[in-house]
Amino acid sequence: MTTQSITRPSIWRWRVVDIVTAAVLGVASGVLFWAWGLAWTPLSTLLAFSPGLSGLLAGGWLFAGILGGLVIRKPGAAVFTELVAAVVSALIGTQWGFETLIWGAIEGLGAELVFAVLLYRVWSFWVAPLAGAGAGVAVAILDTNFSSIAGFDPVAKLVYAISAIVSGAVAGVLSWLAVRALARSGALNRFASGRRTVPAEAERVTA
Repeated sequence: MTTQSITRPSIWRWRVVDIVTAAVLGVASGVLFWAWGLAWTPLSTLLAFSPGLSGLLAGGWLFAGILGGLVIRKPGAAVFTELVAAVVSALIGTQWGFETLIWGAIEGLGAELVFAVLLYRVWSFWVAPLAGAGAGVAVAILDTNFSSIAGFDPVAKLVYAISAIVSGAVAGVLSWLAVRALARSGALNRFASGRRTVPAEAERVTA
């Protein structure tokens, strides 16, 4: 039996533990999303000296999809986790209401596309900030066209987009560190992401 025939079902078929873990990560992230929303107004005010720099805060809403994708390592994990987080934050109560769900789905898709391009096979460190940057691109497109940022001049919009992408990349790095910490604790023993004995260069196939 070839390696491909062994690994393909595990990549595309979600186990109960995958669903439960992604949901738990999403719920926990949603609470953090809500808290970050409370901090957004004072923090964005501090950055108002240069229109567009508030994009640096975007990463606070992007990490859930990256984290879910890195842990579960299966198609749809990034979108699912980010969307659950968005639903939880909306239910708790945010100033953006249920529009948060649209942002969550598309932000998760931004990270998901990076994992998909790599066929859910490559899990080296650089994939995390790249997925974060993908989510940053998604939120930059949304915010510069469908939020208050749409009223900015072109230069400020560009600054916002670059800031959001950088913030997303940073969120990716932090998500990677979180996964490593969870792996060391033994919490991810049932996932390929928790296999501490696998060399980094060999982390290409999920289980």
